[in-house]
Amino acid sequence: MTKRTIYSEEMLTSWCARGDRKSQKYLYETYANQMFRLMLRYLGNEQDANDALIVAFTKVLRNIGDFNFRGKGSLSAWIKKIMVNEALMVLRSKKQTESMDDHQHIADKLDAGSSLDAEDIYNLVKELPAGYRTVFNLFIIEGYNHSEIAGMLGISESTSKSQLNKARKKLQEKIIKTKAGYELG
Repeated sequence: MTKRTIYSEEMLTSWCARGDRKSQKYLYETYANQMFRLMLRYLGNEQDANDALIVAFTKVLRNIGDFNFRGKGSLSAWIKKIMVNEALMVLRSKKQTESMDDHQHIADKLDAGSSLDAEDIYNLVKELPAGYRTVFNLFIIEGYNHSEIAGMLGISESTSKSQLNKARKKLQEKIIKTKAGYELG
């Protein structure tokens, strides 16, 4: 099996479920980079992201035979959900996170203006307190609603809303301060 060969998700999951190592390797190589970036958004450092990625992919491969394409969406969405859940488990145990990786997406969501590039926005988000970053990540980037976030993090919906509002306010302050620094420099 080469990287250029494209298999249907159904075929790939079937082969992986049967323990075909080449298919499992292909699945990993297909999704590893994207899922690593997702883990890095939540966990903030490469070592934690790599560790969580391995654990989550082990769960994916262990449970792939249970994946049913009807009603569960795409394989990539199912894998992403497992990855996010694993990242949240790591966060719960360590009580830390550093956020974002999809820089341009974040810059577009925040509409930070032309004087800051996406990398600047990413660095500002990384400076947010852990609770703010986590809720910001889940709501703005992942698209979860406050009820879902509350359930995932074991907090109330009002706490989720409050954390998001505080995150936005802090980011706005940081953006204004950073823009002023650029204009002076």
